[in-house]
Amino acid sequence: MRNQKGSVVRKTITFAFTTLLLFALVIGGIYYYIWNGLQPVKEEKGKKKVVEIPPNSSVGRIGKILEENNLIKDAHLFSLYAKIKGKGSDLKAGKYQLTVGQSIDELLVKMSNGDVYKDTITVTIPEGFTVEQIAARLSEKGLVKKDAFLREVNQGKFAQEIVKGIPADKRMKYRLEGYLFPDTYEFKKGITEHEIIGRMLDRFEEVWNEEWEDKLKQRNLSKHQAITLASIVEREVRAENERKKVAGVYFNRLAKQMPLQADATIQYLFDKQKERITYSDLKMDNPYNTYKVKGLPPGPIANPGEAALDAVVNAEKHNYLFYVTKKDGTGQHYFATTYEEHLRNIDKSKANQK
Repeated sequence: MRNQKGSVVRKTITFAFTTLLLFALVIGGIYYYIWNGLQPVKEEKGKKKVVEIPPNSSVGRIGKILEENNLIKDAHLFSLYAKIKGKGSDLKAGKYQLTVGQSIDELLVKMSNGDVYKDTITVTIPEGFTVEQIAARLSEKGLVKKDAFLREVNQGKFAQEIVKGIPADKRMKYRLEGYLFPDTYEFKKGITEHEIIGRMLDRFEEVWNEEWEDKLKQRNLSKHQAITLASIVEREVRAENERKKVAGVYFNRLAKQMPLQADATIQYLFDKQKERITYSDLKMDNPYNTYKVKGLPPGPIANPGEAALDAVVNAEKHNYLFYVTKKDGTGQHYFATTYEEHLRNIDKSKANQK
């Protein structure tokens, strides 16, 4: 009898132990399955992938997209983990650049913060930049090859209306100088030189005010001539409140058939800005040398912004014929109606340097 009871006890203990062992193995297996499913993917580790999460995607749908791109091991576990972490409803739509091997927590933080991938490059072209400076800036950003860009500026065919008014003057250094509107642009990676120039020409046409046309006709000035003069104003004037006054000086000089004598047109002849223009520079035989050639140069010397264009169209009416920088740090000028007054202003300017 005792043997029978002992046998029953042993069987009970054995059964209980076996059950507990099986239970532990099942629990351990589940734990390992979950633990392993939440670990970073090792295959292709370090490889960057761009994935797009559509708007209104559920966390389950996001998990499937990540699993299909081998960024996580298990979409269901990802979804469950995201919900437990309270991130299930925080994940934002958009295009993301993710790296194989990132932890799920890293993926959740990136997508909940909306840290989307930009396949565009932002570049700012300041007012008064020349075509060569624009080419250099775009090249630095990895958007163009400088030589190819400059070649397209001179040889490319563009449908924009603004281009049709550019004269076929072989004396111009760059055909589209003055017409590439300065602004902040966002260009898609892989864009061509032709497409970039087209965008800048489009922007110029957007900014150009059709109401300016009548005022230019009153001054007997073509659009190309107005842009040329605006480019000179842009490069000559630092003080915004003096643009229209300086433009008025140029109109007065043109009316009297006086050379414009704008230093900025001399600077345009050099590859790099000179600290000081010499008397020998003023004697150079070049159509852009407004110290020797009366009237406007054959084309713009830079790409003017809207304010410079408006300054030419709405130039101040006055009797000033001369101006000289004050050299007092303000960027402003002294203006004069006579040469004698101008000489006195030059003396005042020199005195400000001391």
